[in-house]
Amino acid sequence: MGIQERKGREKEQRRDEILTAAERVFWEKGLTVATMDEIAERAELGKSTLYLYYKSKEDLYLAVSMRGGQIMRRLFEEAIGTGEPTLKLIWNLGEAYYRFFREYREYFRMFYFMENAQVHSQVSPEMLETCAASDEKIWDLVFGLIRRGIEEGTMRPDLDPRQAGVMLWSNANGLMRQMDRAGKYWKETLGLDLEVTLRMSNRFLVLGMLTERGRRQWEEMNLGMEQ
Repeated sequence: MGIQERKGREKEQRRDEILTAAERVFWEKGLTVATMDEIAERAELGKSTLYLYYKSKEDLYLAVSMRGGQIMRRLFEEAIGTGEPTLKLIWNLGEAYYRFFREYREYFRMFYFMENAQVHSQVSPEMLETCAASDEKIWDLVFGLIRRGIEEGTMRPDLDPRQAGVMLWSNANGLMRQMDRAGKYWKETLGLDLEVTLRMSNRFLVLGMLTERGRRQWEEMNLGMEQ
């Protein structure tokens, strides 16, 4: 191994150590209360070294959240790599997102905290660009699958894959946030199981996007009726 290659590997290892330390501090205290001093101490580094890797606390927060994005992308790729019919893969995507919500809750919470405009104003343009490129890879999986359904004739030809994808994401995201924040309230006051509600609403939305051929295929697979 050459000197440059070794230095590169050491730098990436240090970056990973910083992200792990920052992840723990952010999850314990949140972005507002956490400090770069605490993260540097947890990573056993000087704060000046920390700033060599990340320009601000907000940049570091976004970098940690991108770890979650990588996990979600992996789950999505597994969900659509089964060789099943396109409509089943679309359903699999929704189930994969819900799995991400259940198993990686802290990352999910980081995602919606990053929608705060004030936080974004503190993030460097370079980090925003990196994050946008990472998000685009995930969206490409979603849009590509819907586009395939349109081409196959199971999804309506007048659909815009981007609009359809955002509709499905917004529905699922909104309900999962309610589960996270107030799931017990909905269960105890109205007797609503939001997991059942999520699958039902996903099913209704997708059915509205299907052609007659797609509806027959969907019903044959009995998707969304297992609850």
